[in-house]
Amino acid sequence: MKSMQSAFDRLPGGVVLLDGGMGQELINRKASGQGVLWSAKALFDFPDAVVAVHEDYIRAGADIITTNSYACIRNNFAPEGLADRLGEMNRLAAELAQRARDNMGQPVLIAGSMGPQNGSYRPDLVGSYTETEALYREQADFLAPHVDFFICETLSCLLEARAAVTAARSTGKPVWLSWSIEDTGAARLRSGEAVEDAWLDIAESEVDAVLLNCSPPEAISRVLPALTSISTVPVGAYANAFTPIPEKWDFHGDQSIPPSRTDLTPSAYAQHASRWIAGGARVIGGCCEVGPAHIAELHRLRNS
Repeated sequence: MKSMQSAFDRLPGGVVLLDGGMGQELINRKASGQGVLWSAKALFDFPDAVVAVHEDYIRAGADIITTNSYACIRNNFAPEGLADRLGEMNRLAAELAQRARDNMGQPVLIAGSMGPQNGSYRPDLVGSYTETEALYREQADFLAPHVDFFICETLSCLLEARAAVTAARSTGKPVWLSWSIEDTGAARLRSGEAVEDAWLDIAESEVDAVLLNCSPPEAISRVLPALTSISTVPVGAYANAFTPIPEKWDFHGDQSIPPSRTDLTPSAYAQHASRWIAGGARVIGGCCEVGPAHIAELHRLRNS
């Protein structure tokens, strides 16, 4: 199914600015925690805080805000006995983004976030294609009426990405795809599959953009030019500001979220983003531990 309109048709020309991270920003504001629900817990307990984060990113100059639906997945909700509220919370995540947009009176677009369905950075936990696509299709159907397009993000293997894109495309909404790559800066997804193969696997899927996210900015700076050289759609990047992700990291176990880096100040992060722009990036933004101050600095960079 071909999208009726590209998301880029409704965005400013030149470099487009995504928002920054939501989950870690909510934790920093004492509105979420590191339990199984992670950022989704704020939807139950502190919905106004979610709106406030969205508003701060709009104030910072973001052209796009992303729904707080990354953690609204069965793998998180079922262990907590909340599977029956999965649709409600996905819809609420989108409605809170809409509320922020209305409050600010700015024509930002709302991206429906769909992340890994069985654990971030864990390609080894990805199920069969049939199982994975069904999980994404369920979430896409919850979000589609309330978002401008989808961003399938932090995906770490070919199967996971293909399933997410197929499900999101089934709604008729535009779709952006973002992979998470190895922290080493090798041109490989976290599965070890080559970025070139990842692009070839979805090249005919009619995605509107391909991006790299939730990886160190240095790694993205090394890999982005290779992606730009082969992609036929706009390319972008939004890095995290974590220390390296431990191997076989299990967010549902005893391992907490890695500590943030102290060196990635807004100005330092913008220096990395300037390299992405020089390397052909059409979209820049931030992921975990990249907050409104960083996005404001990227806005200054973009407009300078």
